[in-house]
Amino acid sequence: MTRKQKKTLVRIIVSAVLLILAYFLTSFVFEDPDWRIKLLCFLAPYAVIGWDILFKAGRNIAHGQVFDENFLMCLATIGAFVIGEYPEAVFVMLFYQVGELFQSCAVEKSRRSISEMMDIRPDYANIERDGELVRVDPEEIKTGDVIVVKPGERIPLDGVIISGNSSLDTAALTGESKPCDAEEGDNVLSGCVNLSGVLNIRVTKEFGQSTVSKILDLVENSSSKKAKAENFITKFARYYTPCVVIAAALLAVIPPLVLGLDWGDWIQRALIFLVISCPCALVISVPLSFFGGIGGASRNGILVKGGNYLEALSKTDCVVFDKTGTLTKGVFAVTAVHPDKCSKERLIELAAEAEFYSDHPIARSIKEACPKETDKGRLGEVKEISGHGVEAIIDGKRVCVGSGKLMEKDGVNWHRCHKTGTTVHVAEEGEYLGHIVISDEIKPDSEEAIKRLKLLGIRKTVMLTGDSKEVGEEIAGKLGLDEVYTRLLPADKVEKVEKLLSERDGKRYALAFVGDGINDAPVLSRADIGIAMGAIGSDAAIEAADIVLMDDKPSKIASAIRIAKRTMRIVRQNIVFALGIKVLVLVMGAFGIANMWEAVFADVGVSVIAILNSMRAMKKTEQ
Repeated sequence: MTRKQKKTLVRIIVSAVLLILAYFLTSFVFEDPDWRIKLLCFLAPYAVIGWDILFKAGRNIAHGQVFDENFLMCLATIGAFVIGEYPEAVFVMLFYQVGELFQSCAVEKSRRSISEMMDIRPDYANIERDGELVRVDPEEIKTGDVIVVKPGERIPLDGVIISGNSSLDTAALTGESKPCDAEEGDNVLSGCVNLSGVLNIRVTKEFGQSTVSKILDLVENSSSKKAKAENFITKFARYYTPCVVIAAALLAVIPPLVLGLDWGDWIQRALIFLVISCPCALVISVPLSFFGGIGGASRNGILVKGGNYLEALSKTDCVVFDKTGTLTKGVFAVTAVHPDKCSKERLIELAAEAEFYSDHPIARSIKEACPKETDKGRLGEVKEISGHGVEAIIDGKRVCVGSGKLMEKDGVNWHRCHKTGTTVHVAEEGEYLGHIVISDEIKPDSEEAIKRLKLLGIRKTVMLTGDSKEVGEEIAGKLGLDEVYTRLLPADKVEKVEKLLSERDGKRYALAFVGDGINDAPVLSRADIGIAMGAIGSDAAIEAADIVLMDDKPSKIASAIRIAKRTMRIVRQNIVFALGIKVLVLVMGAFGIANMWEAVFADVGVSVIAILNSMRAMKKTEQ
């Protein structure tokens, strides 16, 4: 409990004791006490428990915010005092505060769950100065600096291990409890905990651009993006409260004036009506459900940027995948070299030289397969052609390395390869020299991911790739995808997503796109829901996405959809339950069937039940 919550609990206990004492005094000590004595006895517990509500109501009225739950509670309880219902007045305020305390504890638990899960902000970084390790603020570290992470410490910044090996706890990022091994040359992300050996890490990103900083920013801003259901409840409460106050006033005045009925009876009914009508359950439980859903997703290594994205994800019926790095590992290797008019060594050498500046996985695999060190001095002008390949001047000659489209564009007479894989063609001065075949490996859980999506009711699964038709269709067949589109440029992918969006059944369903590369950023932005593979994803993709998976497991997509559906189910349950009970007891109150106790249950009791239901959204989903 926080200090404020403890104070509220003390006030509740003191007020309850004073209430019991007041009831004892007015019932047994004083014989037929005067109304003034009764009022004084019950004002003491009321003042202890209700002074802050009275203060908030007065302050809000002064600022022009009249119709809120504080105003309703003050109006109902003061009215109860006016008609002589002293114990009921105190009980209503007491139980209202119990409900508020319960709500506060529930929200605090949700926040604590997320903050514990996201407790990854590093306090310091170790850097060596004059032969000694010095602790400095991570924000002082620059790119290229070497930091030292000892066993048990959290990695403060993204970087590359230059010496040492260890096991890393990545649970705070990925939700995975199993440690992963890291050794020299591996990239490591800030937020992971070093479990065993000492690591020397060369920093690749400053703190403001690091993984930990981006995650914290996403979590802190997630509550600002409200779902339609949350906005609806906010607007509903804005109009609902003045309407019920007017209805209560009419209920108190019209029957006595028009029908000559008892004023006291109808004023009491109006006050009961006010207590029942307080919209606490809806105002509290709906945002809490989304907050819990975002927290539950975080515990699974899934970062949702707002409740609106969680709501949209629950309506997803079509999931579109990029291939490389999403369904496949993105770890390419040269599997065949087919020269036409030169040696294998020269073919690989020319391709590696042309790809000297590229950091694309295919380019890296070619450079790794080259038996010689690439020489920057041999290179002249280098021009990258998006989605086609690269043109470079090597030893004064123009070399083209890329797809068949690049060969056609250059007027080169090329031919296809009989092997399945990504084929990189090489031409020098317009003469075809041969091609290199590069293959990618399907991720272990990609097939399982598609099966899980089908079980969740996803109508269509689609793959978009710039690879050849043969490669694309082979992977799509193995995974059980419904559709595959190949040989696509980044702009073509956007066009395909536009086409798929136009085929939807109105606005009832949503399309999700899953990608990881910088070329996926336009498609991630265009889809209803953009999902980025966070651990290996580019900064541009993570920035453009609405949901970030902190590891590269496609199966997490099904987990995210399941969490979204569960959250929306809880939201609907709370809305139906709260409104249903409210309407029922409101009618009972208007007809004099419900007393102040039923009114308290309809307000506080329903709120407590709705809060308990909302907290189910925090539950961690099985992978």
